[in-house]
Amino acid sequence: MFHEAQHSFANHGVKFSSVEVDLPAMMGQKDKAVSNLTRGIEGLFKKNKVNYVKGYGKFLSPSEISVDTNEGGNSVVKGKNIIIATGSDVKGLPGITIDEKRIVSSTGALALTEIPKRLVVIGAGYIGLEMGSVWGRLGSEVTVVEFAADIVPTMDGEVRKQFQRALEKQKMKFMLKTKVVSVDTTGDGVKLTLEPASGGEQTTLEADVVLVSAGRVPFTSGLELDKIGVETDKGGRILVNERFATNVPGVYAIGDVIPGPMLAHKAEEDGVACVEFIAGKEGHVDYDMVPGVVYTHPEVSYVGKTEEQVKALGVDYRVGKFPFLANSRAKAIDDAEGIVKVIAEKESDKILGVHIMSPNAGELIHEAVLALQYGASSEDIARTCHAHPTMSEALKEAAMATYDKPIHM
Repeated sequence: MFHEAQHSFANHGVKFSSVEVDLPAMMGQKDKAVSNLTRGIEGLFKKNKVNYVKGYGKFLSPSEISVDTNEGGNSVVKGKNIIIATGSDVKGLPGITIDEKRIVSSTGALALTEIPKRLVVIGAGYIGLEMGSVWGRLGSEVTVVEFAADIVPTMDGEVRKQFQRALEKQKMKFMLKTKVVSVDTTGDGVKLTLEPASGGEQTTLEADVVLVSAGRVPFTSGLELDKIGVETDKGGRILVNERFATNVPGVYAIGDVIPGPMLAHKAEEDGVACVEFIAGKEGHVDYDMVPGVVYTHPEVSYVGKTEEQVKALGVDYRVGKFPFLANSRAKAIDDAEGIVKVIAEKESDKILGVHIMSPNAGELIHEAVLALQYGASSEDIARTCHAHPTMSEALKEAAMATYDKPIHM
């Protein structure tokens, strides 16, 4: 809202003498939203007669959990079936200590007490770009340092380039193929020593706050999985079969602690399917149908395969694209940066992947998720009536461009 007030209101004839950020009030609104949502989950527990034991648990046996409760006591919880759903934690970097004040994780980045003048983000994945985008729009000078050659490596290459350009227009700086050698916090600010990923001359970079966002790792420490013999892979992820069962009878695992995309909605689907299996029914999660969203502005969302992945499979394919610059709603709201890209198999026209960069791309992607789920063709979307004027029309036009040609281009 602050960024929009600064950069967009005047174009729409809304004028004011000044606008400022009240960060405590902003954080208060965020905290209230989080509190209401988590209390809502506790309410659902009560409604469904779920016993909620608050604390840290560890396995005593495959059917017993010892819980050190938040109140300082201890209780033992027994169950015929136990599901491990402990999620993930921030991946640390050697020689960098996160204090959640000057060197922060995503948790600390959501609770800063003032807007940093200079913010350095280590890691150009989803979370680093999202947090960088937030503080950048609030006025921070944001520099993203990434070891790899590209930002968000899972993203379609063509969309990624447009996305990076959009962020650079917002004055976000990128230092790709760059390694963080050390971080010094002895002075007032933070001093980073950098060098090229391939080796070479070192340089320094100064910041007020450094966000460590080099990925996440399964959070299983303290569970004492080794005591009951639960198998994990080299990355610490718990190995499960197609029914989410571990190698230990009666012990299951879902979400970020097992292989697959580390996304909340994927974990939710895992949980539903796992319980369906335990109940003797059938469950199913197709990880190729899990949408990904980068919550920056513009947002980027995608489902299915990238063009690079389709090429690697050796499949003959067609691509259809449509820019939001030619979309009526996007032009009307004066926020038309972005594109829809549809990839379909050449012979059958079956949709293989959809990629969207736009405002609210995370809301637009689900039509494509449903299309992929049902094995739809690009012509199926193209021949479906879409309301005008809406952002969703861009997906229809991109689908038209895939099997034939768009009308408004």
